[in-house]
Amino acid sequence: MRAWAEAADLAGVVLLFLGCLQCLLGVIGMLRLPDVLSRSHAATKPQTLGILLVLAGVALRLRHGIDLGTLALIVFFQFLTSPVASHLVARSAYRTGQTGSRGLLRDDLDPQLSDGERQGE
Repeated sequence: MRAWAEAADLAGVVLLFLGCLQCLLGVIGMLRLPDVLSRSHAATKPQTLGILLVLAGVALRLRHGIDLGTLALIVFFQFLTSPVASHLVARSAYRTGQTGSRGLLRDDLDPQLSDGERQGE
């Protein structure tokens, strides 16, 4: 039983390290990427995976029912709020023209927004 606990602790430490590294890469992406859409991608995808790895590492270290339930709630709310917030930031940046992506190959929102503006006139 003791060997299993030591292996779980070691796996927890590895997951904590990988999660922190993933979050660090997401922050570097947020600082280095050129436009709002790329930054919002770097703010959600790596951060969500990073927090999932960190919480999995913490779960392996704690191993108690109440702690695992709390960590499951954190994962649930992280997956619920992070993509929605990123979508709202990207949408407001697009609508105000601050995306910085003038060379989009395909813009599916332009006809929808143009029709909506015409209907409101």
